[in-house]
Amino acid sequence: MTVNPIRHITIDAHDTLKLARFWAQVTGYRLADDCDAEEALLTSPLDGSPGMLFIAVPEPKSAKNRMHLDIQPPAGTRDEFVERMLRLGASVHEDHRAGDGTGWVTMLDPEGNEFCVERSAAERAAA
Repeated sequence: MTVNPIRHITIDAHDTLKLARFWAQVTGYRLADDCDAEEALLTSPLDGSPGMLFIAVPEPKSAKNRMHLDIQPPAGTRDEFVERMLRLGASVHEDHRAGDGTGWVTMLDPEGNEFCVERSAAERAAA
């Protein structure tokens, strides 16, 4: 049996609980019971998938991420997912959607971390 070597994706945060709750809404991951202002953990509902660990840091984000997540909507369309993220507190950073339906949207979470929203699997299959 192969074990996934990635245990957590760790993200520095000013407000660990607020950011973890945002990402729980994005991913469907569950917030662990023992979270606090210093550390918050999201666990995946899929066995073997890495968790998302939010660690408190005193300084705000000041530069572009060197790594980011590409999110594929689990249901619906890319554009519907983008609208949902806006309602949850994200913002559009760069819009790379093309007139033919291809492309992606680079968004910022509530603390300014970049992530991309791609087309859903259903949208790709229909293309």
